Amino acid sequence: MMEQGTFTFQEILSQPQAWAGTLEVLKPLRQDILHFQPEGYTQILFTGCGSTYYLALSAAALTQELTGALARAFPASELWLNPELVYPRGKTLLIAVSRSGETSETLHACRSFLEQQRGDLITLSCYPEMPLAEMGALNIILPSGQEQSVAQTRAFSTLYLGTMALATLWSGHNHLFEALNNLPEAGARVLESAAGLAGQLGQDTTIDRFYWLGSGIRYGLACELSLKMKEMSLSHSEPFHFLEFRHGPKSMVADSAVIIGLRSSRNGQMEGAVLEDMLDLGGRVVDLSFANAPLSPKTPTHRLTLPSLLAEEIRNILYLPVGQRIAFERALSKGLNPDRPTHLDTVVKL
Repeated sequence: MMEQGTFTFQEILSQPQAWAGTLEVLKPLRQDILHFQPEGYTQILFTGCGSTYYLALSAAALTQELTGALARAFPASELWLNPELVYPRGKTLLIAVSRSGETSETLHACRSFLEQQRGDLITLSCYPEMPLAEMGALNIILPSGQEQSVAQTRAFSTLYLGTMALATLWSGHNHLFEALNNLPEAGARVLESAAGLAGQLGQDTTIDRFYWLGSGIRYGLACELSLKMKEMSLSHSEPFHFLEFRHGPKSMVADSAVIIGLRSSRNGQMEGAVLEDMLDLGGRVVDLSFANAPLSPKTPTHRLTLPSLLAEEIRNILYLPVGQRIAFERALSKGLNPDRPTHLDTVVKL
């Protein structure tokens, strides 16, 4: 009999290999991607459902930061239920992301977008035989993201890497696109260094709530890691922008709360101050940061330093394996099966 979480565990650990495979798929598509230049559109719009909506949030933030073009993210359902809130006048470049390629809301959104001739469609998915993989003017299929577990781990990071390639190429920063080749090695190092911390946090039964803090490009990633904690382990978990946590949400801080900060280098000093405040309130703090991020005077409960040789714009993907592993360990400690989260085996088609 297969142990609980076998698929999820393998899919988390195999991400570096999946990223390497994804980059081999993306390199020959370079000119096809460059055909869609941001200046030809009023906006670049990223969409998805669940995990891939959170992916869209980070992808849009990265794309706007690198290219200067207006880039936004909406859940796929909003595109066809509330189009007046989504589409300004002018031409839109829609980038639809789906692990399965058959998510009903995403298919509805893309069909309505094409029927109304609102612009051009690029799709990213993992399965070539599914409907989404044939709908776009450019369909990017990343089979190394395919998974057997219901909860997305490898698929999320693989598809996110695909959107990172789009942003780096459209920005003209070829050195960033080339630097993506260093991510598989860095990811392997992160997975090795994160195992002890993940086990320690996941197996600590005195923890009853998790808060994931991330700002800018990292906010969507914090949302996704919070979702992983909810899906896999049925734990209280919420994401916040760093400084927003200092307002109402800090009322939830107690010695049973863990605040996990996806801290940047650019704004690391301000973000570190938030973590210090939470320590003063009696919470437990996990500082996830890169080696060149400014250190806080106060020592956090836990600190995991990630390799900092990569540019900040492309290294945020390395936060994902750490948070995924924490959620996985938490699920096992509660006797749950991360491969089959509660109520998620059946998706209602709309």
